[in-house]
Amino acid sequence: MKTLKLLFSIVAFSAISQVSFAQEKTVTVGGAPMYPSKNIIENAVNSKDHTTLVAAVKAAGLVETLSGPGPFTVFAPTNKAFDKLPKGTVETLVKPENKATLTKILTYHVVSGKMSAADLMKAISDGGGKATLTTVQGGTLTATQKGKKIELTDAKGGMSTVTIADVNQSNGVIHVIDTVLMPN
Repeated sequence: MKTLKLLFSIVAFSAISQVSFAQEKTVTVGGAPMYPSKNIIENAVNSKDHTTLVAAVKAAGLVETLSGPGPFTVFAPTNKAFDKLPKGTVETLVKPENKATLTKILTYHVVSGKMSAADLMKAISDGGGKATLTTVQGGTLTATQKGKKIELTDAKGGMSTVTIADVNQSNGVIHVIDTVLMPN
């Protein structure tokens, strides 16, 4: 009888948690719903479009940081964005001896605080057409608006476009981008 009650409790809890997830306003990224109640890592691991980013975050030892309270604004490059890098770059970066360089690149994609697309657009407007964002790495990104899209220019002049904005997380927000950003 106790086993039956325990089993019923587990099934009921599971059903309740599924209902609460179903009630959340989600955005689909990489074929998976991104739940605002989950943190950046808990959501990112489910996106088929971000397997390279997740592998890089693990190799850099940033899982714990990006699972923390934040808040963070993460500009998340897709697998296709990583594919634009010269052949062999990703494989080289994830080697243990290149952890510092990988960490520098990944933290260049993170801004402290939560900046929605509306916040970014306002900062661009307030800045006379561009906003300078200071990254966790210590470098800067320049945000501009092109039509209804937000574009980012990195320290080396490379450009990336936000393709999916405002993927809310429990510890910040993700904006999906189409090109890897590079610090100096």
